[in-house]
Parts: sequence; C-alpha cells; structure tokens
Amino acid sequence: MTATTFSELELDESLINALADKGYERPTAIQASAIPPAMDGRDVLGSAPTGTGKTAAFLLPAIQHLLDFPRKKSGPPRVLVVTPTRELAMQVADQAKELCKYNHLDIATITGGVAYMNHAEVFSENQDIVVATTGRLLQYIKEENFDCRAVEILILDEADRMLDMGFANDIETIAGETRWRKQTMLFSATLEGEAIRDFAERLLEDPIELDADPSRRERKKIQQFYYRADNLEHKVALLRHLINQEDVTKSIVFVRKRERVREVVQWLREAGIEPCYLEGEMVQAKRNEAVRRLSSGQVKVLVATDVASRGLDIDNVSHVFNFDMPRTADVYLHRIGRTGRAGRKGTAISLVESHDYPLLGKVTRYIEDTIKIRVIDSLRPTTKAPSEAMLNNPKPSKKVLAKRKEKKKAEESKKKEKVRLRDKKNIGKRRKSSGATESQQTNKTE
Repeated sequence: MTATTFSELELDESLINALADKGYERPTAIQASAIPPAMDGRDVLGSAPTGTGKTAAFLLPAIQHLLDFPRKKSGPPRVLVVTPTRELAMQVADQAKELCKYNHLDIATITGGVAYMNHAEVFSENQDIVVATTGRLLQYIKEENFDCRAVEILILDEADRMLDMGFANDIETIAGETRWRKQTMLFSATLEGEAIRDFAERLLEDPIELDADPSRRERKKIQQFYYRADNLEHKVALLRHLINQEDVTKSIVFVRKRERVREVVQWLREAGIEPCYLEGEMVQAKRNEAVRRLSSGQVKVLVATDVASRGLDIDNVSHVFNFDMPRTADVYLHRIGRTGRAGRKGTAISLVESHDYPLLGKVTRYIEDTIKIRVIDSLRPTTKAPSEAMLNNPKPSKKVLAKRKEKKKAEESKKKEKVRLRDKKNIGKRRKSSGATESQQTNKTE
C-alpha cells in the first residue's frame, strides 16, 4: 500500500517537522515509491524528471539512516551525493540543511569555483553529508584530502546529465573509492538508452527500479501552448509581447546556444525588459547573483541554456519559454519542470518556426498529450501551419513502430549465451566414449 502522508513512511519526527515547516504533508509519487525500499537498504534506480520531488526522495532515507545508526564519535562523511553542476550541488545541500534543521547532522559542499581554504572545514571537521561535483571531489581524493572510506551511501543525481557531460569515468572512479559503501542510489531524468542502463548495471547491485514519469499527474499542473513564428524577428516580437503580460511574474527563457543567450538579453533590453542570464562559463559568483536576482523578484526573466540551467530549483516560476525548441523530448520535460512545482500551477510556452515542427511532433508523441496552439491577433503568422497529425498524434508513426520492432529483434538476437575465453582454454583433452567404433580403435593402435 502506497503511503499518502509522510507520517506513514515512518520518518523521524525531526524530519516530519522540517517537512511541515516547508508546507509538505504528502509525498510525491517518486518519494512514496523510493523512500520505503531505500530505508530498507535497497539500491535504487529511479527515473525522475525535474519537479517530481526526487531530491527529497533520496535525501530523506539517507538522513533517516544516519539518525537510525548514529556513530559514536565524529569522522568523515557517511553520505556522499554527486551532482553534475555547482548550482545543483548547492541546491541539494540547501535542501538537506532544511531537512536537518531539527537534528544535529552536518552538511557540506565540495564544488569548483570555490577556493581551497573554503573547503578546509570539510577535511578538518565532522561532516555527515557531503554534496559534491565530480571534478573538485576527484582532485581532493587524489590529493588524499577527502576520505571516502566512511561513505555508507553513494547518491548520483541527474546521472544522465553526467554521462552527457563526459563524467562516466570520473563517476566510476569515485564509486571505486567508495567501494565499502552499503547502498547506492542513482536518479536520472530518463532510463531510456543503453548508456544509462549499462552505467547503472556497473554501479548498482540488484536495484529496485522506479519510474516517476509525471505525464499524467504533475504535468497536468502545467499548461502547455505553442505559438507559430514566421522567422526570428517574429519570434522575438512574440517573446517580448508574452513576457509583458501581467501573469508572467517569474520566468525562464531557454535557448540552445550560449551565443543566443546574449542576443536574447539584448533584444529584451531594447524592449525595456531587464533580464538576468546564465551561460556555461560564468564565474560562480555571477551565476549565484543571477539566480538570486530572479529568486528575489528583482528581475522577472532569466535567459539560460540547458547546460547552464540544469538542476536549477527556483520557487514560484510562473512561466517557461522555449525560445529555441530543445533537440530532444526529455530535455523538453526538464525545461517545463521548472514551473508547476510543489503543487502550484505553471505555464510552458514554445515559440515554433516551421523547421521546428518535427521536434514539436516528437515532444507530443513522447509526452502522449497534445500541445494547443495560440495566436496573438496583432502578431498572426503568415506561413503555412503544420498538419495536426504531425504535431498532436499521440501514437507513434508506423515507421517508428517498425524501427522499434527491428531494434527489439536485434536485442533479442544478442541475448545468446556468451562463449567465454576461459571456457575454451580449460576444455582439455576429451575422453572418448565407450561406444567408439572398432575402426577408430584400430586406427588408434596403428
């Protein structure tokens, strides 16, 4: 039976009180599914897009473990959380601190862009939970400044993103350094594709697999629309008009490339709209300042690329704008997951040129839902509209189904028994059966 309240999950009273302070009484789907087996010590492989409550899904059982089995004296970290970006690391650590406000546990971060002296407390003082990015963590491990031997729980957050960023070898090195651990939890936006499956198989032992696809539940809280644009100029005009609407109180505008970030910022400024922005190679202080300005309401627009914005957790985002359509449907889910969080409603708007129609079609088929078109009278498009079958057909095409069938056949044919080299080498001389023919025996004597 699935728990309907946090109290039913048998969490420590300090955690229940901390959750109540944040206004949370009922677990999300991924939390209700992941927390019980994680508290039992099972390895967890979870598919949980942004906005489904996955951070608490792995933090709560990890914190509960530390409270259930307190250590007698101070020492190095017992829980290690690895994230792909600095912002995500800081947000995970902040959430951990909020959850631990009524207990004695200590939380620290290890990220790039921070001076060595600021990490000194991690090495010299007692820490229970450390949240880290791969690069700086590996540096400290190699310098023997970070002791992994006490790590009991290893958590990999947004593992798919870490693979995309080329961190697979780094993560496996970290996993090797924490080989004495008792439990591993891996969370990814999607579990589709061989890369993430193979990666998980190497790191996890008999995991429970959980899928928290929000397509039918959390996504209902997000209204999704698209506006057709004739060209780039038309798209800019649409964005300016939409951002100036009263209901847009806090928004994120997504673009594909870093160069486009600066262009969109300039176009908005020319219209009297002051945005902040995030791009890949900003120094940490500037990145933090951009997030602070949006969070505090000093500005109402943040322009960002997918790489720069991964892991952002900003409260009360009213709108997400896809100025550039994402290349894949799972990235679309990541983007729109910035709004409609914590039970609130949100709006996701895509600005679509004719060359984006196939991408929009992929998204509608992936989420198995329609995305409605909207038109602004003063900014009506003049180009030909895409067919409704292309955009809003929730069923995969015959061609896609045929490809899936072929792929499945190919995978099944690969599942034949492997002939191992050691088996070949150790065959030795085979004894002949007693039923050998007389001619064989005669030949043998000759």
